Amino acid sequence: MIYQTELLPFAVFLAFVGLVLGVSMHLARRAKSAGGYFAAHGQVGWFVNGIAFAGDYLSAASFLGICGMIAFFGYDGFLYSIGYLAGWIVALFVIAEPIKRLGRYTLADALNAKFQSRGLKLVAAIATLVISLFYLVPQMVGAGALVKPLLGLPHWAGVVMVGVVVTVIVATAGMVSTTWVQFVKGSLLVVVCGLTVVLLLGRGFRTPDSPIPPDRVQWIERGPGGTVVNGAPIALDNQLDSRLRAEHAVGFGSVAALPGGATESGPLGPIGYLETFSQSTITSWKKTESRQADGTVRTEFTPVERKGSDLLLPGASPTFKGVRADGLAPKLDFLSLMLALFLGTASLPHILIRYYTVKDAAAARKSTVVGIGAIGIFYVLTLYLGIGAMTSGALDPMDSNMAAPLLARTFGQSLFAVISAVAFTTVLGTVSGLILAGAGAVAHDLLRDVFRVELSDGEQVRAAKIASVALGAGAIVLGIVFEKMNVTFLVGWAFNVAASANLPSLVMLLFWRRTTREGIIAAMSVGLVSSLAWILLSADTLEKVYGYSAAESAERTIVPFSQPAIVTVPLGFAVLVVVSLLSRPRPSAPASPE
Repeated sequence: MIYQTELLPFAVFLAFVGLVLGVSMHLARRAKSAGGYFAAHGQVGWFVNGIAFAGDYLSAASFLGICGMIAFFGYDGFLYSIGYLAGWIVALFVIAEPIKRLGRYTLADALNAKFQSRGLKLVAAIATLVISLFYLVPQMVGAGALVKPLLGLPHWAGVVMVGVVVTVIVATAGMVSTTWVQFVKGSLLVVVCGLTVVLLLGRGFRTPDSPIPPDRVQWIERGPGGTVVNGAPIALDNQLDSRLRAEHAVGFGSVAALPGGATESGPLGPIGYLETFSQSTITSWKKTESRQADGTVRTEFTPVERKGSDLLLPGASPTFKGVRADGLAPKLDFLSLMLALFLGTASLPHILIRYYTVKDAAAARKSTVVGIGAIGIFYVLTLYLGIGAMTSGALDPMDSNMAAPLLARTFGQSLFAVISAVAFTTVLGTVSGLILAGAGAVAHDLLRDVFRVELSDGEQVRAAKIASVALGAGAIVLGIVFEKMNVTFLVGWAFNVAASANLPSLVMLLFWRRTTREGIIAAMSVGLVSSLAWILLSADTLEKVYGYSAAESAERTIVPFSQPAIVTVPLGFAVLVVVSLLSRPRPSAPASPE
């Protein structure tokens, strides 16, 4: 079966988790003070911090979600990679050095450095918490998706396991252990994915022994009476994909025809691999769902043959269908998402706090360059991994997030075990960074600076640890609730909110002297509320979260497209300029003692 527990993956998984927890326990003594807990005393080397940037940024969305989107839809998934990587240009040339000079522990520190305003700290802390929770959801969903094939456990068990392990990491050693977890994770992710691509190029393409008839329809019904696959009931969901394969010997995702009528391509180089794919015919599976009167959901899979050259063009997926659609609104939706990806990176709180772990602005710049190099290499690899999964015959049609690990399984259990364990540490590294950012917002920004709770250095660390436990529990609940959604799609929401709430204030604070505290507070508030409201009222949310049909969602929505950044980011800039011009600059208050 595709989902069953095997000894080797289980052993490698336990070794990785044990190593991570051991490192956290060992480094715990370095995080007794607030400076150690939140910023590793600013003593992290620029190269280590650069790789840790990659470990923090290359999340479940980057590895599981993007590979899955490429495997299911082609080039559209790679557009996310382009957007994610391009965002680092803003971080390098606009944010890196100034944010290091302004801040100490949190994003709110940087925004409030010139003003010492409790109101500004409150709004910045709330924005940090909201963005962190939005970003936490897809990471936890990815954790559940990984544990199912690795350990044969249900989705909720994987989410709980990640939540518990990450909470231990953050609560024991804070930024010290988080940095080294992210460094190890970033290094392993690039190396292991590179090895997989080398094996993929060496294998090339091959056509299946038995062609798939175009009229072969597979179907699944889930309802009060259980799950039925092609007319036969199954006892457990982890038998579902096996039943689909066994009954008709169907491999989901395969090459229908190679150039020149060949059955195998043989080993290929990086360019030759893409050229051969573009000249081939690929069998993909169209998925349609319908809901019956008794609540039963029927899912049908119909084979569809498509040219590889068509799959290397944008617009094949539901997310980017606006590229090919008529009308202005669908195209604006696409442009808005790409704008959010481009601007969101430099606005993510868990990324920005990494700049406080190095000693000076020059180290911040160098670590950003190293991070861009590692991240860029990885995103190039995702294109090959996604195409390899698309043509491997190993896809799970019900779970796009598992494309990369299941591709690795076609090369043997050892690679599957290693790449699944690395993917698991991918989730650990990103989630620990997010929870640490949220804990800093609670303990350092809200309790100490906004509510003026008298906290000693040790008490501030203790409060952050308690907050990390609460955030971990919240992340577990959200990860279970949003189980069925693609992690990359969910991350798009977080980037929209981050770009709308934080970027206008960051940029104008750094480059416009007339910026006032009132302008920043207004811009952050408007950006946060408007982007959240737009997302919650969009057709995509009505369909994927509230459960309406596509037709009902299109009819009920009051916003013209689903991605808000193209409206809400300029709105944030406009609000900041207007409010700053209407409010007189006040003398800066003296900095509060640490």
